[in-house]
Amino acid sequence: MTSRARTFGIAPPRFHVAVHILVWLAKTGDVCPSNEIASEVRGHATFLRRVLAPLVQAGIVEAREGRVGGYTLAKPAERISLGEVYTVLRGAAAPGEKGAVGGDEGTGRGKRLDRVLSEILGQAEEQAVDLLSRITIADLARKLDLPGRQFSVSPS
Repeated sequence: MTSRARTFGIAPPRFHVAVHILVWLAKTGDVCPSNEIASEVRGHATFLRRVLAPLVQAGIVEAREGRVGGYTLAKPAERISLGEVYTVLRGAAAPGEKGAVGGDEGTGRGKRLDRVLSEILGQAEEQAVDLLSRITIADLARKLDLPGRQFSVSPS
């Protein structure tokens, strides 16, 4: 996965990696050790465990320990929306990863601008989550099996 793919857009920094992992788990349908997942998404196993931890806590992924351990989807791919993944990872982002604008310093116009901009970005994020909530991991897995077919989301 290129660095551009990992950093593009408004999604939480680990969103692209998490979706890649979830689609791969959906397609394999089996328990996969972190080293296999790392090989598939071209990342370090320790980093991937950090990406997967909030998904395990949210009940999206199941972690199994032991010799035959690894990760598997905790529920059907049809019931995992990109909106759910986005929301879980947004809540799990480390300080500084959320892209917060400004802090408590500054006065007057700067603070007002920060408030207005935060409100606008909040509305944009709500719309993004609404769109992402209409797309499931199963949708993406199916799309990967149909070369040349465009992916579209019908309005709700």
